[in-house]
Amino acid sequence: MLIRGRDPFSHGVYEIDYENGQIQQCTLQKRIRGEVDAYLSVPFFDIQINGAQGISFNSHQLDEAQIHQVVEITTAHGIGLFLPTLITASFEDLAHGFRTLARACRHSSTLAARIAGYHLEGPYISPEEGPRGAHPLAHTRSPNWEEFQRWQDCADGKIRMITLAPELPNALPFIERATQSGVVVAIGHTAANAEQIQAAIQAGAKTSTHLGNGSHAVLPRHPNYIWEQLAADELYASIIPDGFHLPPSVIKTIIRTKGASRTILTCDASSLAGLPSGRYSQWGGEFEILPNGKIVVSGTPYLAGSSFFTDQCVNYLVTTLGYSLAEILPMVTRNPYELFGWPVPQIETGYRGPLLLLKPSNDGLMIDWVN
Repeated sequence: MLIRGRDPFSHGVYEIDYENGQIQQCTLQKRIRGEVDAYLSVPFFDIQINGAQGISFNSHQLDEAQIHQVVEITTAHGIGLFLPTLITASFEDLAHGFRTLARACRHSSTLAARIAGYHLEGPYISPEEGPRGAHPLAHTRSPNWEEFQRWQDCADGKIRMITLAPELPNALPFIERATQSGVVVAIGHTAANAEQIQAAIQAGAKTSTHLGNGSHAVLPRHPNYIWEQLAADELYASIIPDGFHLPPSVIKTIIRTKGASRTILTCDASSLAGLPSGRYSQWGGEFEILPNGKIVVSGTPYLAGSSFFTDQCVNYLVTTLGYSLAEILPMVTRNPYELFGWPVPQIETGYRGPLLLLKPSNDGLMIDWVN
């Protein structure tokens, strides 16, 4: 099979001999022969997806068929790898989610190839209104290594990332132990002061979860925990560029400050992603999808995840904010791999795996898979 697609970085054209799921031969032509209107990329890697179309990885009714369904949905949006994300809940609900995910991956090589591990967002987060976001207050608590290890046992050791608030009791020794065990620690849903942020970085924290969200509505001008994380060169920053979580000025400031090499895009897709507008019960609470797609905790201004997927976030940045694919694609391909210290897939001879042909438009990012 001959594949032709533009290289978003050089604007040349790839000519690829692709057979049996592998690039047999890859050349990059500087001159374009004929019309080539789609860009070529490896699939997206999203580090934070909570579910889709009414399926929540937190649900005590989660089953293997639902996990397959979420993977099918994410595939349609160009997502080749992702971290199912479980948020603050009771021990048993989280244990059920991790057991079910682990069992599903043991039973299906397809799922195992698409699910990179799991992201535990909470329950070790701030109980304060604002930083807690939509997470249930009743289940927020301080880090507990023994409890976390029990969840790791349920997950077959594949909790790859945890988001926590470093100001909580026991947080620093927890960060050190998690880092030593190979788990990426993210700072998020926090009310930490500058010294606590710096202590977390020294203990091993590597990134910030959806920087600018999961925070107080009003903060001191300076110092505050957003400035502190933004200024920390040691930290990656994930952001949710769905048009609701952050205004354009904040998105641009974070990307300019962190650079294309230290910014990671996530859709933070809620279990309600892909559903029509209306009121829904999830996670023991009431939520509403507004007609414009924004998800809020019913009766509040608090956001509760996103109704969009990774491709829609990429398209928003390109068509609405004016970024190029060359600027954005590393944030959904290279950077997540580098965060975890994993080999970064490259479009070159010998590459094994699917590819994406991408065409941004005002009607949405058009995606064709090459398998």
